[in-house]
Amino acid sequence: MNKNKFLKFLGIFAVVIVTAMATRIFTLTQVFGSDKDFSKFLVIEQYLKENYLYSKDIKDEDLETGQLKGLVAGLRDPYSQYLTKDEMNKLSEQTTGKFQGIGVIISPHEDGTVTVVSPIKGSPAEKAGIESGDKILKINGEDFTADKIDEASKAIRGEAGSEVELLILKNDSKTTKELKVKRQEIKMDSIIKGKIGDVGYIGIIMFDTDTGADFKKALNELTKEGVKSLVLDLRGNPGGVVDAAVEIGDAILPKSNFCTLKNNKDEVVESYKTDEKYNNIKMAVLVNEGSASASEILAGAIKDLNRAKIIGQKTYGKGVVQNVVKFPKGDGLKLTTSEYFTPSGDSINKVGIEPDVKVELNKDAKGIGIEHQAEDNQLQKALEILKN
Repeated sequence: MNKNKFLKFLGIFAVVIVTAMATRIFTLTQVFGSDKDFSKFLVIEQYLKENYLYSKDIKDEDLETGQLKGLVAGLRDPYSQYLTKDEMNKLSEQTTGKFQGIGVIISPHEDGTVTVVSPIKGSPAEKAGIESGDKILKINGEDFTADKIDEASKAIRGEAGSEVELLILKNDSKTTKELKVKRQEIKMDSIIKGKIGDVGYIGIIMFDTDTGADFKKALNELTKEGVKSLVLDLRGNPGGVVDAAVEIGDAILPKSNFCTLKNNKDEVVESYKTDEKYNNIKMAVLVNEGSASASEILAGAIKDLNRAKIIGQKTYGKGVVQNVVKFPKGDGLKLTTSEYFTPSGDSINKVGIEPDVKVELNKDAKGIGIEHQAEDNQLQKALEILKN
């Protein structure tokens, strides 16, 4: 596959489905005639321009965008989408790890809500108490549902220093909470490195283009500092660039099949492998319901190869891969093209990865990670397992 044309990207994104709340239905059989003779697209476009109340505001480029978005939305795949030039630029921001907003990853949920996959560690969203599984009901006083996920994302983003008002339905209760969160430039350092005694700690926030190199640098530094074991924290990691996950797997896994991608014909289109050179430091891996996509690929390979214990809660369950194609004018297409399988041949799409040791995070924990060690009972369990 030509990597200059395609970018394998596994983040959580959304389809735009525009719906009308009040409609009047007309049958236009006398206009359409035979489908063989007329294009419905062209007939509808002409009918809109002649009869729409605000026809003077119609722009051809908006109609074209709507047609293209609707075409892809017809797949009913929450991860496939036609992207405008602006949306492509924002996607590029995410793969490079820099954008303006509150630092929250959202996804359409089957219950019709805009659901938080995870807040980015250290972001305004996390500091405001937004958690994985929370539902965003309103943004600046406007209702948003799963079919308006793209508009929701745009409404949450904004200029650094400005505020966004959110109405949140908390995941752990049936209570709502109003929040005002100040936007800022989010530069996601994808790696958090630290030490707890002689145990190294590496948290991976998401997988961007530099994450593989940053991880290997952090691991080498910790090894030189004499750590005897490592906690690899994938909690709240929504995914990202799959090549970064492969690079990390190659650094910590023995020679093996890492993961396999299959297309709609059940053909293997990519088979990633690790070589015999790796750091065999003793490890424990933390996951939760916010661990998705590329983080699940990595955790699945670690589990299948018995490289380390997986600790925490069942992962999100996104096991499909999107290719992103950029068109000459800057717009593009993000399309689900393959499904990935762990070394044992398992698919985890809509299933997730079950931890070896199930540990629910304490409800009174104010955060996770090395800076919250005293209250992070999942991290404490990982340290206990490494010690024993």
